[in-house]
Amino acid sequence: MGKQFSIYKGLQKPLMYKGFQGKYIGWGITSLVMGLVLGGLIGSLTDMVFGGILTISTITGGLYFTSQQQKKGLHNKTRNLGVFLPPTDLKHYHHAKAEKNTL
Repeated sequence: MGKQFSIYKGLQKPLMYKGFQGKYIGWGITSLVMGLVLGGLIGSLTDMVFGGILTISTITGGLYFTSQQQKKGLHNKTRNLGVFLPPTDLKHYHHAKAEKNTL
């Protein structure tokens, strides 16, 4: 029988980089690249100072937006705030009957 090798099953931990998890790593990289491209383009066409300010603000805004979306969770869930009381009298619930087509 030949050599036996152990099977690598991964790290068994979620993908995480600099506080960003999963798909939000891509969002963060996208905001960095878009900030650099947009700032460089505007800086070359107009004023270098305005391009630098736009670069910093775009990167900061994109990373802030990404971190806020990550706090909401990986899947968009509705968060209902408040106290919900179910009805206690269930006698008044009736199932709707299908009406016959009268032509």
